[in-house]
Amino acid sequence: MKPRDLLASLRELLRTVLRFEAPADATVSRHFRAHHELGPRDRHVLAETVYEVLRNLRLYRHLAEDGSGAEDLRLALLGWQGGEALRDAAFAPALLAWGAQVRAVDTGVLSLAVRYSLPDWLAQSLQARGDLAGDGFERLAQSLLESAPLDLRVNLPKITRDAARSALAAQGVVAVPTRLSPWGLRVEGKPALHRLALFTDGQIEVQDEGSQLLALLLAPRRGEMVADFCAGAGGKTLALGAMMRNTGRLYAFDVAQHRLDKLRPRLARSGLSNVFPVVIDHERDDRVQRLSGKLDRVLVDAPCSGTGTLRRNPDLKWRTHADAIPRLALQQGAILTAASRLLKPGGRLVYATCSMLVQENQEVVQTFLDRHPDFECLDVGQVLAQHQLALGTRGPMLELLPHRDGTDGFFAAVMQRRDGKA
Repeated sequence: MKPRDLLASLRELLRTVLRFEAPADATVSRHFRAHHELGPRDRHVLAETVYEVLRNLRLYRHLAEDGSGAEDLRLALLGWQGGEALRDAAFAPALLAWGAQVRAVDTGVLSLAVRYSLPDWLAQSLQARGDLAGDGFERLAQSLLESAPLDLRVNLPKITRDAARSALAAQGVVAVPTRLSPWGLRVEGKPALHRLALFTDGQIEVQDEGSQLLALLLAPRRGEMVADFCAGAGGKTLALGAMMRNTGRLYAFDVAQHRLDKLRPRLARSGLSNVFPVVIDHERDDRVQRLSGKLDRVLVDAPCSGTGTLRRNPDLKWRTHADAIPRLALQQGAILTAASRLLKPGGRLVYATCSMLVQENQEVVQTFLDRHPDFECLDVGQVLAQHQLALGTRGPMLELLPHRDGTDGFFAAVMQRRDGKA
């Protein structure tokens, strides 16, 4: 596509994305489906530029205030990811000169929230965390401006991690073992994994390393009855099923049919036959109630703000507002309470989010424990030590942060229902 035509397509896409009427990834995909004339390189430029703008939106808009003409054109230049030659052919000389001036601006004098492109409420919430004292906040904020790595989970019932790594290497895909997850591989670049037999045969699945640890915290055993209470597209469900060695019964509950529909082809590839997807109307659904007191383990990966995934979904920080967090916390507490009723005495409950906000994490767990004295909180360090994993002493609950752990932001608490025996 000609440079000027590519820029026109980029501006159209950017204007649509910045209306924030839908998730950015869905908007980008819809734009590509509507524009078959875009080649692979064109799509790469458009997608990478849009995400660069989203990550840096507040800073770029601040810098663009001194420019002239349409804002989306200036944002496109500031976020351009198509190389200098193509950039110089696409943009007018006057705008290129303005861009050179802007790149020389000292952003160090700006507020931290503007410099790192965070909404004020989110910057303040993260700065209030005690573990981000000193330069911790800035290191975290900087990491959120970077793109996330691509992690895979090896499906151990089908292949070993070493064998999967070798098979990827034979296809020109470089992968290294993840630091924390014993099943994980971190891949260099963004290869077309869906075209590899390794993927279509269900020997590997895309899953962030932090997410993989949730299965180790729940630690389901052969023959047990287990539930993934908010299964979604089923990445964690498949990890749990593999840990159970395709035995027992694993319920994948979700309120959205379209999300469980995404699980079904993944389930077919995995070779698992112990997973039972169930669409429910709400957490008090009769199909849930019938299992009350019968399950050995329950995972609650609760709906949340998604602030831990901002490297992947930078539009979330602009589509989520402070007043949504209390509502989410109430919903999370209700889901956690409903899920807890499924457990037998001695059963294990894991509450998890991909949020970095205390209101959705520690506060939800503490409120639950205060209201349910029949549950106790286990130390995640001791739980992971049973799998020969050591995270160091960070407290009884799991918190992973991008700048520190190289994963998405994840939180998890492990609780156990007391067995009632004296």
